Amino acid sequence: MKIAFSPCPNDTFIFHALVHRLIPGAPEFDVTYADIDITNSLAASFDGPEVVKISYAALPWVLSQYALLPCGGALGRGCGPLVLMSKKAGGTNDPAVLTGRRVAVPSERSTAYLLFRLWAAQHVPGGVGEIVILPFHEIMPAVRDGKVDAGLVIHEARFTYPAYGLTLLADLGSWWEADTSLPIPLGAIIARRSLDLPAIADWIRASVKYAWTHPEASQDYVLSHAQEMSPEIVKAHINLYVNEFSENLGEVGYEAVTTLLSRASQEGLVPKVDLAALRI
Repeated sequence: MKIAFSPCPNDTFIFHALVHRLIPGAPEFDVTYADIDITNSLAASFDGPEVVKISYAALPWVLSQYALLPCGGALGRGCGPLVLMSKKAGGTNDPAVLTGRRVAVPSERSTAYLLFRLWAAQHVPGGVGEIVILPFHEIMPAVRDGKVDAGLVIHEARFTYPAYGLTLLADLGSWWEADTSLPIPLGAIIARRSLDLPAIADWIRASVKYAWTHPEASQDYVLSHAQEMSPEIVKAHINLYVNEFSENLGEVGYEAVTTLLSRASQEGLVPKVDLAALRI
């Protein structure tokens, strides 16, 4: 069975047991490690993987072929995308500084970019300028080097951006949580609707539990895929993004997802979603 997810520590930590044949009854998985922009595209293709990690923002385009699984993804609090500028160009907390500016984002269909668009509509008069799509690990260097005016970053960048000489303009997670009182739905695990979805969900949930019970077992695997991250940063990343929602979305998780997609469809940013189709 083919599966695609990112090489980020939260994904490799969650899926270590599954892809290393440590979950009884689960088949062998052929893994593709790819940036979220690529996995979003894979899911939208005709012959995408059976199981794939995508942005929640990309979900409306693939729900006819894929179902949302209630585990394995990334939702949480205090883990939202950040809008960064260089200290030379920044030095202000006024979002209006982004008016007409070039901003790098990790994917046109990323949850980060969707949150950014919802936030910018309220806070950036006249709108931002050109949007530049870059792999997330290239965004901070591009801001630092002046190739773009600002960058929208995710994952471990919230721990490392000061080392690039960057300053925080906005924490979109804090904005979302203050506005909705809900966690931020970032990454979803989806599977083709033709498969045994409850079984796949059970395997992934078992992999999450194995990771929590045997955290040392996945350490070498996680570190081998982490991009220039220290063990301390890797641990902080996992602790932030792997949480109770990784094991089970639950009612709060589903409410967060439906709120995000409903708001986005009302703004014309994503197609309207049949909310009943979000549950298997």
